[in-house]
Amino acid sequence: MKTMDENEIRFLKLLREQYPTIASASTEIINLQSILNLPKATEHFMTDIHGEYEQFLHVLNNGSGSIRRKIDEEFGNTLSEKDKKSLATLIYYPEEKLDIIMSEEDNINDWYKITLHRLVQITKRVASKYTRSKVRKALPKDFAYVIEELITEKEEVQNKEAYYNEIIHTIIKIDRAPEFIVALCNLIRVLVIDHLHIIGDIFDRGPGPHIVMEELMAHHSLDIQWGNHDVVWMGAAAGSMPCIATVIRMAARYGNLDTIEDGYGINLIPLATFAMDVYKDTDCSQFALKSAKNYDPKDYNLEVRMHKAIAIIQFKLEGQLIMRNPEFGMDDRLLLDKIDYDNKSITINGKTYPMKDTDFPTIDRENPYALSKEEEIVMEKIRHAFKHSEILQGNIRFLYTKGSMYKIFNSNLMYHGCVPLDENGEFKKVTIYGQEYSGKALYDVLEHYARKGYYSRHAENKQKGEDILYYIWANANSPVFGKDKMATFEAYFIDDKDVRKEKKNKYYELLDDEKTVDRILEEFGLDPRYSHIINGHVPVEQKNGENPVKCGGKLMIIDGGFSKAYQGKTGIAGYTLVYSSHGMRIAAHSPFESKEEAIRNETDVYSDNILVETPNFRLRVADTDTGNTIRDSIAELEMLLQAYRDGTLSEKE
Repeated sequence: MKTMDENEIRFLKLLREQYPTIASASTEIINLQSILNLPKATEHFMTDIHGEYEQFLHVLNNGSGSIRRKIDEEFGNTLSEKDKKSLATLIYYPEEKLDIIMSEEDNINDWYKITLHRLVQITKRVASKYTRSKVRKALPKDFAYVIEELITEKEEVQNKEAYYNEIIHTIIKIDRAPEFIVALCNLIRVLVIDHLHIIGDIFDRGPGPHIVMEELMAHHSLDIQWGNHDVVWMGAAAGSMPCIATVIRMAARYGNLDTIEDGYGINLIPLATFAMDVYKDTDCSQFALKSAKNYDPKDYNLEVRMHKAIAIIQFKLEGQLIMRNPEFGMDDRLLLDKIDYDNKSITINGKTYPMKDTDFPTIDRENPYALSKEEEIVMEKIRHAFKHSEILQGNIRFLYTKGSMYKIFNSNLMYHGCVPLDENGEFKKVTIYGQEYSGKALYDVLEHYARKGYYSRHAENKQKGEDILYYIWANANSPVFGKDKMATFEAYFIDDKDVRKEKKNKYYELLDDEKTVDRILEEFGLDPRYSHIINGHVPVEQKNGENPVKCGGKLMIIDGGFSKAYQGKTGIAGYTLVYSSHGMRIAAHSPFESKEEAIRNETDVYSDNILVETPNFRLRVADTDTGNTIRDSIAELEMLLQAYRDGTLSEKE
């Protein structure tokens, strides 16, 4: 028998504090061993939400069809299609649906009785794959005891039906049915989806990223992989001037300045006043808004001028950052000094293009990247507002706490964009502050500096980190951007489509190349035989026949156009992925009309399911990362048992 060393004995003494006797250690081993044989919990993957909060909340609430599937499994043909739809809508939106039912139902107590029985049945089904301990922790505090009684089989009760009926009768009698229904619906949603993965781009384009963030911050279990649009907001919250200008310009372009002003309480009056003064007689025709809102002409006129004013400020601030970081290799983005105002043209890479607009009242032709005094004052005021917005800072701290550049979970490698490859398909070597990185190391170093950009109190390190946050947003070598350039300037001012084209990284040409995909998985320490890559960032154009499943199922791109801005291109309104004990399926969603329509008319998001992987056996906890952790715990407890039994350690009273 192996003799334990001092470190092992020291560890076991600590473990003894938790399991002081042979009986307690043995009980925990039995408990853990039984957990290994439970079905694998369900994971839900979503990406590229882009502020489309209503569709996001609906898909989150319905678990990409998981709740409706549970209703079908439980009730089969014993419920009509109408009743199933009504029950599903109630589970998605319990408070709102109850308000309608209570005002329309003639015999509300009968409805309560029927509905409570149905909800208890669904709760039993979704709770059956978890331990009682885990379910108990998920129970709402006010109704924990009652719910546990209703969903737990009572062998000692002879007339079970009467027992359960009496509990439900009492709930109705004491006028607690509405609150109890809401509690059950919320519990069902928690138990149907055990863990949520957000694979980037919560922010920009859509109107409600702050609403999405509020929901995520209340979620019971999740992780986030940063997208480039998240990172630029992280930079803005850190105080990076180029990032602040970028997020304001994006919000202006898509008619979402309300997100900044109302959602985050950031005062943009300094920018509005400046724009109306300096740009009042300026041509702003190239800065029309991509918004479906019905604007008052006066408001529209103001926001167009704000849009142009902040765009010019952004180009100047980007230029300053690029010039102080020559190793970023972004000199091709220094365009303000290439403008020929006399001929209204610009020379890029040796070729001259006509410009649609050269009416820039704040650009000094001799020093084009310098902010005017007025621009400096505006940006300092706005920077102060970004830094002191409690809601924004809370959102961004959450992104840092729950987020990362990539995540490995249950043999799935998740990241937003791509692993940068060179033209030969090899991991691209990238220099970051004097050192060369590629593959996984590139992700790690960028995340290291991204955290410094927000948290560091050392001025030089913080500046480096802030600049890296911008680098992650827009650099050709950034894993979450993955294109040769961000052609924002060209999109505004040049008609030529070739110069506006953003070429994707070589990675996107090799999505179906098994050797490349396997090499990426191995780079991150995964076995290609059992692992997958789950990707966001680039919309899959389903209407043109593109499939989100690549490389025989080893790689999945689940960006299908949650954002309305992309839906014309993709033909759908987003992909999501569900990974349960029965395997993996991708849901392709139809556009969501509105929350009100979903509640009043019980419309759901139609989801066309694509089976990605169906195992020959039902997956168990033993087949997951949690299973590996449990096996380690069992091994440690078995060592403790051995120590008790051979006298190395004594049991405690």
